Amino acid sequence: MNPVLIDLDFIQIKWYSALILLACFVVLFLSQNEAQRFGVQREFIFNMLFWSLIMGIIGARLYYVLFNLDTYLKNPIEILKIWNGGLAIHGGLIFGFLTIIIYCKKYKVRMLRMLDFIVVPLLLGQAIGRWGNFFNQEAHGIATSAIKLQKLFIPDFIIEGMTIDGVVYTPTFLYESIVCLIAFLILLVVRRGKYIKVGTMTASYLIIYGCLRFFIEMSRTDALMLSGFRITQIVSVIMVIFGLGMIMLISKKGKFEDRYNDPENDLNIRY
Repeated sequence: MNPVLIDLDFIQIKWYSALILLACFVVLFLSQNEAQRFGVQREFIFNMLFWSLIMGIIGARLYYVLFNLDTYLKNPIEILKIWNGGLAIHGGLIFGFLTIIIYCKKYKVRMLRMLDFIVVPLLLGQAIGRWGNFFNQEAHGIATSAIKLQKLFIPDFIIEGMTIDGVVYTPTFLYESIVCLIAFLILLVVRRGKYIKVGTMTASYLIIYGCLRFFIEMSRTDALMLSGFRITQIVSVIMVIFGLGMIMLISKKGKFEDRYNDPENDLNIRY
């Protein structure tokens, strides 16, 4: 598996970097389109996502490095080489979401409304970005066999890509990518519902992705550990609990109160 997309001798562009960049553009474009439907300027979404992306990448790298600190202390320069992989999505989510919260507070914008615009496209972005892990031959699961994967109708090129040093590994990156894509398509339909409340999309994202990563992590061979526990599973459980709590609070609102698609719903946007 060749991780390099373009080799110009003086510079290499890797599949990992290209796919992450593509995912970012997709999230930005779809978030802007959805927000514009409710009268939010595209420039506002661009600026907000620009800073959340920068902080998200920093957070994703810091998260990964902190839980592999012994390895990186031996060769600190490797910390900067993010194109070789090593971005933890949960670190990116934490830093990215915090940036959005701070940004919305600064401009007196309803944060939950903005998150609802972003989280659905984010699932598609994650589905795309996971393929960067495929080209880096990382984020895979336990050893398996080509025959077992063929029975699951896994394409041969994926089986070949997941064959490392003669050992075939479970393509957990593929499972996560597929589930994220399906969740994206479902939420696209759900958010058009007449009685969907503000915050429902954000809560759904937390629950869906939290559950997904909890189970995916069971098979991952490169899971980040803390005192014998898989740290990603701990964070995923917190995400699910938080999402369920949001659903409980949202369900207490009246049928016609605070609807996502209500054109009369005040976004409290102040530019």
